[in-house]
Amino acid sequence: MSLDSITQKIDESVSGFFEPIAEWLGGIVFYSVNIGGADVPLIVTWLAVAGLVFTGWFGFVQVRKFRLALDVVRGKYDDKDSAGEVNHFQALTAAVSGTVGLGNIAGVAVAVSIGGAGATFWMIVCGLLGMATKFVEVTLGVKYREVHADGTVSGGPMHYLPKGLAERFGKNGKSFGKVLAVLASIMILFFGLFGGNLFQVNQSYAQLVSVTGGESGVMGSSAGALFFGVLVAALVGIVLLGGIRSIASVTSRLVPAMAGIYIVACLVVILVNVTAVPAAIGEIVARAFDPQGVAGGVLGALIVGFQRAAFSNEAGIGSAPIAHAAVKTKHPASEGLVALLEPFIDTVIICTMTALTIVIANPASWGEARDGESIGGVTITSDAFATVLPWFPYILTIAVMLFAISTVLTWGYYGLKSWTHLFGRSRTSETIYKSLYTLFVVAGSLLTLETLISLADAVLFSLAVVNIIGLYLLAPVVKRELNSFLEYVKARKAGGTDEGEDGDKDPELSKSSV
Repeated sequence: MSLDSITQKIDESVSGFFEPIAEWLGGIVFYSVNIGGADVPLIVTWLAVAGLVFTGWFGFVQVRKFRLALDVVRGKYDDKDSAGEVNHFQALTAAVSGTVGLGNIAGVAVAVSIGGAGATFWMIVCGLLGMATKFVEVTLGVKYREVHADGTVSGGPMHYLPKGLAERFGKNGKSFGKVLAVLASIMILFFGLFGGNLFQVNQSYAQLVSVTGGESGVMGSSAGALFFGVLVAALVGIVLLGGIRSIASVTSRLVPAMAGIYIVACLVVILVNVTAVPAAIGEIVARAFDPQGVAGGVLGALIVGFQRAAFSNEAGIGSAPIAHAAVKTKHPASEGLVALLEPFIDTVIICTMTALTIVIANPASWGEARDGESIGGVTITSDAFATVLPWFPYILTIAVMLFAISTVLTWGYYGLKSWTHLFGRSRTSETIYKSLYTLFVVAGSLLTLETLISLADAVLFSLAVVNIIGLYLLAPVVKRELNSFLEYVKARKAGGTDEGEDGDKDPELSKSSV
């Protein structure tokens, strides 16, 4: 029996078992209500409303404190003596690597195909709102993190939900929080194995096959798939063994590199067609309020844009606080400010660059997709770049590989923290998880398991429901932490000492915007 036939049987068996479960849960999580001719997914509305509420609650913190966030991530508030494992920049890149991925390449193309160019405008709006949500959940992630005896750190919704709710509401809050913590751990672990791992490897392998001769090429065979899977698994396994320090060390180099490659390619297309930029921007804005061929008109374009942004930056999901919790700081809100840069990088910059490139290049495949033909998002994006860079599919392959590997690494860490919360932090427990995770990397190059991946998406966004409930209940805690951090900076400036968290002089602080 060949390897291909074995993997096909596994795919069919798994799909047959999980398909009813995936359809049932997906129907609940992604339930839509038709309003004005547009299908409005309630989960997207839930995420968008949270961003709107927190934006108002914290006085547009993503705008007023944007420069301060840049100051913090640049290292002005780094404190080597604080508990934690990584600095602010490394925590940011580790978390960004978990969100920046194939959704920025393929998902955006799908959004502007379904919702038209105007979907880009609403995608940006949702990204800006998501910055406030990310600020709230990451501040809580650092506030209620657990620092272990060996210096390692654990954080995330499985920690701030039980601890925070117990602190605010006593015994009943603690019991409720523990239930939510177990649910959060299970959901993050499940998505980590299938969405953050298997799907990323599967799609990066598919892109590699497409540029190496297709199914008949050197990588198109089952042997090629196995070789690819084992190679990536070995790389991921080595990095995972080093924990968040190792992951942060890799992602702090990988994220700027992958984002740089992709943004430069976008800029090349935009600059070659620079005369078309004003018209493209005008079309994006105009079609946001007067869309053509979009079901539900303006609301339809808005929903498509919000949905893509929510799926891309994961603000409110509860995953990013796990990485940010490892930061070295004494002020939780300082890392919350750093985290609000995530949706800006992921959605406002990278997703917008993709959309603008497609609108400016206007490839034939985009027009065909808008007319209802089934064309993959990666194909549309690749065709847009190919109008200027015929060899771009090879660059896109590199970008996809970097996106995928960084995402696999970060979700490996997220999954580990969920696993240890459920099964303990012993060396045996962690070794079992890391072995299991690397095996799923190999499986990703051989199996599609589309039903499980769809189920993983539904599970992850189920987490948004319980997580955001916790964020609402704990928002007053975040308000206190923000005020504390701002008072700390204000006092330093007023005193003229400009001392860092560890008491060292910092002559640059007086230039910071508070």
